[in-house]
Amino acid sequence: LRAAHRFEEALKAYDRALDLGIDGAEEVWLNKAVIFSDHLRRDDKAKICLEKALSLNPVYVPALLNLANLSEEQCDRDAAAALYRRVVEVDPNNATATARLLNLSQTPAADKALVGPAIKLAAAQDTPRREASSLYFALGRACDRAGDYEQAFTHYSAANTIAANLGPAYDHEQSEAFFTSLRSLFSADWFENLTPVSSEAPTFICGMFRSGSTLTEQVIAAHPDATAGGELEYFIALAQRELAPFPDSMKDQAASTLKAMAEGYTQLLADRFPAGNLITNKRPDNFLYIGLIKSLFPRARFIHTTRDALDNCLSIYFLEMADTMAYARNLLDIGHYYAQHHRLMSHWKRLFPNDILEMNYDAFVQDPRKETAELLRFLGLPWHEDCLDFHTLRNTVKTESYWQVREPLYTKSSGRHRHYTNHLGPLAEYLGAKGLLQA
Repeated sequence: LRAAHRFEEALKAYDRALDLGIDGAEEVWLNKAVIFSDHLRRDDKAKICLEKALSLNPVYVPALLNLANLSEEQCDRDAAAALYRRVVEVDPNNATATARLLNLSQTPAADKALVGPAIKLAAAQDTPRREASSLYFALGRACDRAGDYEQAFTHYSAANTIAANLGPAYDHEQSEAFFTSLRSLFSADWFENLTPVSSEAPTFICGMFRSGSTLTEQVIAAHPDATAGGELEYFIALAQRELAPFPDSMKDQAASTLKAMAEGYTQLLADRFPAGNLITNKRPDNFLYIGLIKSLFPRARFIHTTRDALDNCLSIYFLEMADTMAYARNLLDIGHYYAQHHRLMSHWKRLFPNDILEMNYDAFVQDPRKETAELLRFLGLPWHEDCLDFHTLRNTVKTESYWQVREPLYTKSSGRHRHYTNHLGPLAEYLGAKGLLQA
């Protein structure tokens, strides 16, 4: 039921298992917490479930890890670190907790104390490969933070080499065929002949991962008339289940079916965010589904987040991504996907020039007031000074950028690729040939 996104029914099934006296009940409480936290955005209930799991088994490592991660998302660094340290006390060879502690570190002294154990764990033969990859990502981040860029790249390369063997390989031809099918199906003719099924105007933030989408959502969320919806997977789930194989199946969908899908999304927003103000959906790869979204919501608006191409590609390479992001393990694969993304967004912008605003990270950090004013105008929101103090928000942020958006605006991420010039020659050549490098 959880896999089918039937979350309320899944929770009832878990409750029934508890009523029947299931063994290892702490695992059931953990699974309930995951639904509340990751899918229903009820972090208060998720925390209660995790604490219940730990009351049954105080050394239940998965619950300790999840509670620590929830503390990070809620901007409680001290609580998160204490929980990760507790995991290490229970399981000294826990690579996940070691990696997260290293990521939380803020001082060279703390880094030094953690780097040695992290390197030893990452190299150990009995460390699971996924956890070894996580450790190398954390080591890369620590070295980058210390300015040791050559060693950082070595660690990041090791992380990605391991991760590449944990998921499917990236297929250039298959990727190009998918992007081509999106442009071909969702054409001007398609939308001219489409019967509108909803007058709602939902708001989306999308683009490449690591392009500033979390920052953009936090800026908007600081406005009293807006709510951060986070990464809602509604359209990805539609494409992968009801509409599989997407997008070809769209040709056979009745208007009544499309109307039901649109109503399903508006009901989702109403259920999770009953305040009823402007709600953002910040799932970056919704850029793939703009054709689907526009088929359901002709008045939908999109904020397309962008940044320097080399910085963006490098930042993806330096981030531990899901196995489904097969392109993220190799710089040239990332460059290829970036180019496909750029071509598709050009297509959407030609079709919907008034409904897509580009929000460039590099321009924003140079002149935040100007870019914020344009962003709010696009959304029809009045100016609000708090939007410039987005870092003071204490809302829950469920992406890997949760610590970055808790800090005042800085410019050090713009031009970051210059520290790694020796490793980016082939990528720069490829992006340059595609006309995607800034002058």
